[in-house]
Amino acid sequence: MSNPSRATSNRLLSRLSTADSALLEPYLKRVALPLRKQIEAPGRPIKYNYFIESGFASVVTNGNHRNRIEVGIVGREGMTGVAVVLASDRSPHETFMQNAGEGSRIPTADLRRAVQQSDTLRDSLLRYVHAFMIQAAYTAASYGRSRLEERLARWLLMAHDRLDTSELTITHEFLSIMLSARRPSVTEALNLLEKRGHIEIHRGSIAIVDRNSLIRATNGAYGAPEAEFNRLFG
Repeated sequence: MSNPSRATSNRLLSRLSTADSALLEPYLKRVALPLRKQIEAPGRPIKYNYFIESGFASVVTNGNHRNRIEVGIVGREGMTGVAVVLASDRSPHETFMQNAGEGSRIPTADLRRAVQQSDTLRDSLLRYVHAFMIQAAYTAASYGRSRLEERLARWLLMAHDRLDTSELTITHEFLSIMLSARRPSVTEALNLLEKRGHIEIHRGSIAIVDRNSLIRATNGAYGAPEAEFNRLFG
């Protein structure tokens, strides 16, 4: 079975002890993660858990195309399939690659066996689940109390955290689905952020020009989940 190198850009894997890494490594396989690849289907058993090393995935609520809403983002900081860590085998959400990249996958059954052999591995994965749940809670809160341009600024920052570039390839239409907003409203919010000097809009992409001012533009919606992750994992 193909093993990844010990060197990894996945923050969760890189912070495991040598003993816990050794439990996972025989079953990890490096894979390409192309754009729109479905990693989890709603209501279906999770076959693999993915530790993303580049690019990022969106976790969206189950529903028709118009009613889907993004509830979380997973990138090189963590893993997909948190339901498995919580002793379930499926989720009502869909997870798919929002930005193409690479990662390592492990069969769910092998991950479960490894967790049963190590309390410290279980605790590390549970800490990540805790961090992801905080991210999801703040996402829900932002839908209820933040203006669209604030939610948009937060989303752009979260995407930027998980990429090695300040230019994000994304369409206005897809942003409207992820943010549960009408496309003209998303375009208006983007134009507002550009006018204020936070971003530059190009055909099919958005460049972050001033990250600090973009953080201020979130009006407090960004930062707490990221701080909690850093407290837990450094």
